[in-house]
Amino acid sequence: MNQISLVNEQSMNNLMTSLDIAELTGKRHADVMRDVRHEIEELGVEIGERIFAHTSYKDKSNRDSPCYKFGKEGAMQLALKYDAKTRYKVIKRIEMLEQQQNTHSYMIEDPVERAKRWIIEQQEKQLLIAENSVKDQLIGELKPKADYTDKILQSTGLMTITQIAKDYGMSAQKMNSILHELKVQYSQNRQWLLYSKYHAEGYTHSETIPITHSDGTPGTKLNTKWTQKGRLFLYQLLKKNGILPTIEKRNEV
Repeated sequence: MNQISLVNEQSMNNLMTSLDIAELTGKRHADVMRDVRHEIEELGVEIGERIFAHTSYKDKSNRDSPCYKFGKEGAMQLALKYDAKTRYKVIKRIEMLEQQQNTHSYMIEDPVERAKRWIIEQQEKQLLIAENSVKDQLIGELKPKADYTDKILQSTGLMTITQIAKDYGMSAQKMNSILHELKVQYSQNRQWLLYSKYHAEGYTHSETIPITHSDGTPGTKLNTKWTQKGRLFLYQLLKKNGILPTIEKRNEV
């Protein structure tokens, strides 16, 4: 954990800071601060400021710089914004910090106070188990979408309809037929063309290539490929119509 001097002393409800999340995600601290502010805005000020407490720390120049501190609830709220590996790192960091703080409680000399502390900790553990069960379900429900969406966003370049159809476990012919039924494209001279309302959306990139007809006469053929923006559009449209990529079907089993 970052060695920082917080204005307010950390407690069980303030296990982590935005600096810790920056370290775990590899993001700039300013970007994590922006993420926290976005969560507060989305949750509403009343809930958001209860989960995320604005504070400060001493930077390398010994100046007071802003940061946020939060407990497990806030850490998990942020973790849901990131990928599965980062969520795992956050969970393990929380477990380590909780274990450290629990170890300190057993150093209480008075046996009665130590017993009281033990009872409180057991109650807290039961609450955390219940909270984790809920959060695990939420993460599980969000993960299928994140898996395929991340796959799209991490990709670069253009894709053929055959490549996209493969993600859904179907042929290009079947995919083209579905997109025709959904009024995305139509067939003209044995070529699939987008309806005019999609022309300027940046979903596809086409080029003409020279061909030779069977009778020996020259001609051209339109070669259309889908951009990653177009691929994401297809994913959202198909999912809306109950058609899922193979990776999400596996996660639903």
